[in-house]
Amino acid sequence: MKEEKRCGWCLGFEEYIRYHDEEWGVPVHDDQVHFEFLILESAQAGLSWSTILKKREGYRKAFADFDYKKVAEFSEIKAEELLQDPGIVRNKLKINAAINNAKRFLEVQKEFGSFSNYIWSFVGGKPIQNAWENYKTAPATTPESDQLAKDLKKRGFKFLGSTTIYAHMQATGLVNDHQVDCPQYQIVKALGEGKEY
Repeated sequence: MKEEKRCGWCLGFEEYIRYHDEEWGVPVHDDQVHFEFLILESAQAGLSWSTILKKREGYRKAFADFDYKKVAEFSEIKAEELLQDPGIVRNKLKINAAINNAKRFLEVQKEFGSFSNYIWSFVGGKPIQNAWENYKTAPATTPESDQLAKDLKKRGFKFLGSTTIYAHMQATGLVNDHQVDCPQYQIVKALGEGKEY
């Protein structure tokens, strides 16, 4: 894959390129992966995604391999310990939000059978296929991300506004926002059209 053909935003460093080529936009139905991205994306607020990608393994270690059942049980003492962890963004509000969101995540699972069932219902069960010629023309929010963010807020989730949620939708393949000239565009499109989600 020629580097200049990829979506322009990922041309920074190897982890970024690998993330773009292997993960970004691929439809996700695994609840643990959804939870991982929710933690990482809420941590990103006000920071660059490259900063978070570089700390991804630190987050994996700090947040029990993104096991939401374990994170939901984190105590105040554990939250204080995480504030001393250089492997993650040491922000008390974001750490507390991650623990809170794990509890809310379990509530959504209980109601809908899985978090995946819940989140995919906001796009009618299959990916929205966009066709951007330049990634910069993709929006920061959409009516779907507005609606989803509003519903999550109502359910008690924190640090997940519409912009953060749209990033989640892009990352987990609810929407295909690869540039049309990016080789991943057709791959992701085929994955999204291959079956009903």
